[in-house]
Amino acid sequence: MEGNRSKRLEGKRAIVTGGASGFGAGIARRFAEEGARVIVADLNGDAARALAAELGDADLGVKVDVSSAADVAALAETAERLLGGVDIVVNNAGVGHTPQPLDELSDEAFDRIAAVNMRSIYLMSKAFVPAMKAQGSGAILNIASTGGVSPRPNLTWYNASKGWVITATRAMAVELAPFQVRVNALNPVAGDTPC
Repeated sequence: MEGNRSKRLEGKRAIVTGGASGFGAGIARRFAEEGARVIVADLNGDAARALAAELGDADLGVKVDVSSAADVAALAETAERLLGGVDIVVNNAGVGHTPQPLDELSDEAFDRIAAVNMRSIYLMSKAFVPAMKAQGSGAILNIASTGGVSPRPNLTWYNASKGWVITATRAMAVELAPFQVRVNALNPVAGDTPC
């Protein structure tokens, strides 16, 4: 089966946030198998560089906090310098919280969920959408969750953040369609990902 891959992403340039482990690592590996050059962007810079090296170029492993405007702006500059731009952005980075009643989650935990699960998509859009619009093509894949569609008990604020991702994806898709920029969401059930 491996020899029959169509290389559907040959020549494409991609960024996968939260790309060093879990779903992100799987996406980065598959994109590379399909021919894309992939920047593995992750808060764990060592793991990002290790996976990027496995995929063929350690320089494409980048430490980034996707909730930081400065880090995301630097990521955009790195992508331009190393790849000459980006065709595909996968907003995979995300965090959850331990199951607990909605009124017991700490302010710090709530702020982190909002920053990583929602603000990051806003920041990545500001950084990468202008070039996609200018080139008249692009693809954005936002990783949401079934929790955003069918909430689970005691995960209220995580569920809400993923519901936001789904709604933002729909709105982005409508706005960016005239520029030939596709925006989609995936809603995985669960996976072996760091918190």
